[in-house]
Amino acid sequence: MKRSAGLVVVVAVAAILAGCGGSDEDNTTPVAVVGPITGQYASFGAQMKNGGEMAVEDINAAGGVLGKKLDLDIGDDACDPKQAVAVANQMVGANVALVAGHYCSGSSIPASGVYKDANMVQISPASTNPALTDNRAGPNIYRVCGRDDQQGGVAGKYLASNFADKNIAIVQDKTAYGKGLADETKKAMNEAGKQEVMYEAYTAGEKDYSALVSKLKQANVDVLFLGGYHTEAGLIVRQMRDQGMSTILMGGDALITQEYWSITGDAGEGTLMTFSPDPRKNPAAAEVVKRFKDEGIEPEGYVLYTYAALQAWKQAAEKAGTTEVAEVIKALNGNEFDTVVGKFRFNDKGDPNLPPYTVYHWSKGTYNQITE
Repeated sequence: MKRSAGLVVVVAVAAILAGCGGSDEDNTTPVAVVGPITGQYASFGAQMKNGGEMAVEDINAAGGVLGKKLDLDIGDDACDPKQAVAVANQMVGANVALVAGHYCSGSSIPASGVYKDANMVQISPASTNPALTDNRAGPNIYRVCGRDDQQGGVAGKYLASNFADKNIAIVQDKTAYGKGLADETKKAMNEAGKQEVMYEAYTAGEKDYSALVSKLKQANVDVLFLGGYHTEAGLIVRQMRDQGMSTILMGGDALITQEYWSITGDAGEGTLMTFSPDPRKNPAAAEVVKRFKDEGIEPEGYVLYTYAALQAWKQAAEKAGTTEVAEVIKALNGNEFDTVVGKFRFNDKGDPNLPPYTVYHWSKGTYNQITE
């Protein structure tokens, strides 16, 4: 009887451990993708989810990582800082080996403090605010995307060069991403000799921007640079057209979603934006891009960057011969990674040495790169 009771306890403990994932007895390693699965920026959460799911599927089909299959968890932060911290703590409780996230810088930055305290690797596919790595919470925090001082530099110089004789206004949504990008663009544009006629803040999430648009119209604004997200950008463009304005809108990488054109329709014609060289055109990504398209998924925006975050972590773990965080960090710091967005190394801040930003142009429902 005692032996039977002991066996029951052993079986029960084994079942509990199996439910937790990542134990020595388990045959899986838990990883997570965290982003805005719900809310007004959910199109970007969908990009990240698609990229993460395909990456895990491909990694597991090739044997997993160090003999263990990956078990993917999807976390929803809705691009809300408080919710991001709560989700980060959930991932700590789940003992995930990697968080590929978050999307919004305003989520990644506070969540990174949680990951630092828990000694958990975070690799953001999409958070571009320089503070994420300039004020790095810990050595376990990385990103595989560029920075707003890089894309703001490209945007500011482009504006000064191509619209030297036009009235340019800059607006931003007061978020870590939007304000940061607007300020970096203003800085670069001013340094290139062009001054804006207006700098304004607006509140994200509103529907009526007619007061702001009226100010822009009164100032005879020819070009509007917007530091913010595609939802508000689309509404502002439509409301400018409603007031008879032909003002060109330029934004950052947060416009790199087909949902932008769904909001604007023809009003979005001529919109400019900055983003990295299109990773879909990277020869190393061709097979993966084809599989996405075969499944009816357009791997735009941050789909491939999320895929690359998981690739980089996998390659680092295999170089280290373990998923133990200290050893994975050493491998992340000391190796080059071959991914769908290109080959890169992380610098001492945790930023990748990927190609610089370029300028894109929206026309007839699609966007195309117009600068090198």
